[in-house]
Amino acid sequence: MNKIRTAVIGAGKMGNFHSRVYTNLETCSLEAIADVNIRRAEELADKYQTRAVSDPKKLIGKVDAVTISAPTIYHLELAKLFIENGISVLIEKPLAASVEQGEEIVRLAKENDVVVAVGHSERCNPVVQAMKRLEIDPKFIEVNRVSPYPFRSTDIGVVLDVMIHDIDIILSLARSSVTRVDATGVNVIGEHEDVCNARIYFENGCVANVTASRLAFKTERKVRVFSRQAYLSLDFFRKEGLAVTAAGNINVIEWIREKQKQEDFDFSDVNWAELLTIEQLDIDDKEPLKVEQDAFIAAVKDRSKKPEVTGEDGLAALKCAHMILESIQSHKLMD
Repeated sequence: MNKIRTAVIGAGKMGNFHSRVYTNLETCSLEAIADVNIRRAEELADKYQTRAVSDPKKLIGKVDAVTISAPTIYHLELAKLFIENGISVLIEKPLAASVEQGEEIVRLAKENDVVVAVGHSERCNPVVQAMKRLEIDPKFIEVNRVSPYPFRSTDIGVVLDVMIHDIDIILSLARSSVTRVDATGVNVIGEHEDVCNARIYFENGCVANVTASRLAFKTERKVRVFSRQAYLSLDFFRKEGLAVTAAGNINVIEWIREKQKQEDFDFSDVNWAELLTIEQLDIDDKEPLKVEQDAFIAAVKDRSKKPEVTGEDGLAALKCAHMILESIQSHKLMD
């Protein structure tokens, strides 16, 4: 089997993670790690027994696919370099520094017929993968993602740093166009928002309420999904989830309806939770980054396949994120 030749651009925290996973994938080989800080690139290259370069242009003709984990402001410049040379790219989220730049990356990918994937790794979280298998039609989605201050990604706010993960998941669940966004954000540490709450309205009637904070005392990543088919309570951090399905509780529904017809029936002693059949979601504990890179490499090898999050998906999440940022600015709560 011919292995896909890969490289990682950016030797920071995410570059380290991507390099480790590429090294352990049988379908590819890690040919190089690039960073303008050659010393940092060399340290990571030594760790994964590959070579270091300071100029990404030196990789042209020597690799088939790259992961771009450099700062967001360089995404377009780097993506353009590789895409125009026929090299597929996996770009760490967010796709680009602006919607216009994201649109250009997607356009370039189509013109040059290369794969563009976006590193929304939470889409590959085993809890999300398990939820996807249920094929539900959500009507209301509630998401909370909070954590202590990370002391990184200070060039962007909490929306583009972490909320965008949940935006991507919400868009993949709602499967509809965003019609309106109402959001509030507050900056505490720097010039960008550290806390944000947004309400997203969709054309099909679905509504999502999402909160993100990087000023919390603990880490929490929880999602609740309400639909006619099921109620889901999911914990991304603990990798566990519960499902209360309508099909599994049809007898309960019918019993309640019958009792409601009896005007003298006393519901005060009925325990709602005890009536329900609650199922634990069947969750495969696979590393999200490995699932993400497996799908990316598979798409590079076989163009009939798609990465978990396409360039178009990443662009849609970016557009929604900027709608949220515009709504934040309109409320004038930022310093």
